[in-house]
Amino acid sequence: MATLKEAINKFYIAHNEIFVGNLAPMEEVWSHSDDVTYMSPIGGILVGYEAAIDSWRKQAELNLGGHVDPVEMSIVEGENIGVCYNYIRGTNHVLNGKEVHPNIRATTVYRKENGAWKVISHHTDLMHWLELEVG
Repeated sequence: MATLKEAINKFYIAHNEIFVGNLAPMEEVWSHSDDVTYMSPIGGILVGYEAAIDSWRKQAELNLGGHVDPVEMSIVEGENIGVCYNYIRGTNHVLNGKEVHPNIRATTVYRKENGAWKVISHHTDLMHWLELEVG
Protein backbone atom coordinates (compact mmCIF):
# COMPACT_ATOMS: atom_id res chain seq x y z
CA MET A 1 0.00 0.00 0.00
CA ALA A 2 1.45 3.36 -1.08
CA THR A 3 1.83 6.11 1.48
CA LEU A 4 0.26 9.56 1.18
CA LYS A 5 3.70 11.03 0.47
CA GLU A 6 4.16 8.56 -2.40
CA ALA A 7 0.74 9.53 -3.78
CA ILE A 8 1.71 13.21 -3.64
CA ASN A 9 4.92 12.44 -5.53
CA LYS A 10 2.93 10.49 -8.16
CA PHE A 11 0.59 13.47 -8.58
CA TYR A 12 3.48 15.82 -9.36
CA ILE A 13 5.07 13.31 -11.71
CA ALA A 14 1.69 13.12 -13.48
CA HIS A 15 1.50 16.93 -13.45
CA ASN A 16 4.80 17.16 -15.31
CA GLU A 17 3.72 14.49 -17.79
CA ILE A 18 0.86 16.81 -18.77
CA PHE A 19 3.46 19.26 -20.12
CA VAL A 20 4.60 16.69 -22.68
CA GLY A 21 1.07 15.70 -23.67
CA ASN A 22 0.80 12.51 -21.59
CA LEU A 23 -2.57 12.37 -19.81
CA ALA A 24 -2.45 8.71 -18.65
CA PRO A 25 -0.58 9.24 -15.34
CA MET A 26 -3.02 12.01 -14.34
CA GLU A 27 -5.96 9.72 -15.07
CA GLU A 28 -4.40 7.17 -12.72
CA VAL A 29 -3.87 9.46 -9.71
CA TRP A 30 -7.38 10.93 -9.62
CA SER A 31 -10.41 9.32 -8.03
CA HIS A 32 -12.92 8.53 -10.76
CA SER A 33 -15.77 9.64 -8.52
CA ASP A 34 -18.51 12.17 -9.27
CA ASP A 35 -17.64 14.15 -6.10
CA VAL A 36 -14.12 15.24 -7.08
CA THR A 37 -13.43 18.94 -7.66
CA TYR A 38 -10.82 20.78 -9.69
CA MET A 39 -10.25 24.51 -9.44
CA SER A 40 -7.53 24.83 -12.04
CA PRO A 41 -5.22 27.71 -12.94
CA ILE A 42 -7.57 28.31 -15.88
CA GLY A 43 -10.44 29.20 -13.51
CA GLY A 44 -13.85 27.88 -12.65
CA ILE A 45 -14.98 25.06 -10.39
CA LEU A 46 -15.17 21.68 -12.07
CA VAL A 47 -17.11 18.90 -10.37
CA GLY A 48 -16.79 15.22 -11.17
CA TYR A 49 -13.99 13.13 -12.61
CA GLU A 50 -15.01 13.63 -16.24
CA ALA A 51 -14.98 17.43 -15.94
CA ALA A 52 -11.65 17.43 -14.08
CA ILE A 53 -9.88 15.09 -16.48
CA ASP A 54 -11.24 16.99 -19.49
CA SER A 55 -9.48 20.12 -18.18
CA TRP A 56 -6.24 18.17 -17.75
CA ARG A 57 -6.71 16.78 -21.30
CA LYS A 58 -6.94 20.32 -22.70
CA GLN A 59 -3.79 21.29 -20.80
CA ALA A 60 -1.98 18.19 -22.10
CA GLU A 61 -2.91 19.11 -25.67
CA LEU A 62 -0.99 22.39 -25.27
CA ASN A 63 2.34 20.57 -24.84
CA LEU A 64 3.62 23.47 -22.74
CA GLY A 65 6.96 21.83 -22.02
CA GLY A 66 8.92 22.69 -18.93
CA HIS A 67 8.70 21.36 -15.42
CA VAL A 68 7.18 22.30 -12.07
CA ASP A 69 7.93 21.20 -8.54
CA PRO A 70 6.01 21.39 -5.29
CA VAL A 71 7.90 23.46 -2.72
CA GLU A 72 7.27 24.36 0.91
CA MET A 73 4.93 21.39 1.28
CA SER A 74 2.82 20.85 4.37
CA ILE A 75 0.96 17.57 4.73
CA VAL A 76 -1.90 16.67 7.05
CA GLU A 77 -2.82 12.99 7.11
CA GLY A 78 -5.86 11.34 8.61
CA GLU A 79 -6.96 7.75 8.38
CA ASN A 80 -8.80 8.19 5.05
CA ILE A 81 -8.25 11.85 4.10
CA GLY A 82 -4.99 13.66 3.44
CA VAL A 83 -4.26 17.27 2.48
CA CYS A 84 -1.14 18.76 0.94
CA TYR A 85 -0.69 22.47 0.51
CA ASN A 86 2.33 24.00 -1.15
CA TYR A 87 3.63 26.31 -3.84
CA ILE A 88 4.07 25.10 -7.41
CA ARG A 89 7.14 26.64 -9.04
CA GLY A 90 8.87 25.99 -12.32
CA THR A 91 9.14 26.89 -15.97
CA ASN A 92 6.80 26.42 -18.93
CA HIS A 93 7.00 27.42 -22.56
CA VAL A 94 3.66 28.74 -23.77
CA LEU A 95 2.45 28.28 -27.33
CA ASN A 96 3.98 31.52 -28.59
CA GLY A 97 7.40 30.42 -27.30
CA LYS A 98 7.44 32.83 -24.38
CA GLU A 99 8.85 31.30 -21.20
CA VAL A 100 6.79 31.70 -18.02
CA HIS A 101 7.63 30.82 -14.44
CA PRO A 102 4.64 29.54 -12.48
CA ASN A 103 4.69 30.44 -8.80
CA ILE A 104 1.25 29.60 -7.48
CA ARG A 105 -0.34 28.20 -4.34
CA ALA A 106 -1.99 24.79 -4.43
CA THR A 107 -4.07 22.61 -2.16
CA THR A 108 -4.63 18.96 -3.02
CA VAL A 109 -6.94 16.64 -1.09
CA TYR A 110 -6.55 12.87 -1.19
CA ARG A 111 -8.94 10.12 -0.15
CA LYS A 112 -8.05 6.51 0.50
CA GLU A 113 -10.00 4.33 -1.90
CA ASN A 114 -9.55 0.57 -1.83
CA GLY A 115 -6.29 1.07 0.05
CA ALA A 116 -4.86 3.64 -2.42
CA TRP A 117 -4.62 7.42 -2.00
CA LYS A 118 -6.47 9.19 -4.85
CA VAL A 119 -6.82 12.91 -5.59
CA ILE A 120 -10.34 14.17 -4.88
CA SER A 121 -9.66 17.91 -5.07
CA HIS A 122 -6.97 20.16 -6.50
CA HIS A 123 -7.18 23.94 -6.20
CA THR A 124 -4.64 26.45 -7.48
CA ASP A 125 -4.25 30.17 -7.98
CA LEU A 126 -5.27 31.50 -11.38
CA MET A 127 -2.71 31.86 -14.15
CA HIS A 128 -4.32 34.27 -16.62
CA TRP A 129 -1.87 33.52 -19.45
CA LEU A 130 -3.01 29.87 -19.38
CA GLU A 131 -6.66 30.89 -19.62
CA LEU A 132 -5.80 32.75 -22.83
CA GLU A 133 -4.08 29.67 -24.29
CA VAL A 134 -6.84 27.20 -23.39
CA GLY A 135 -9.73 29.59 -23.98
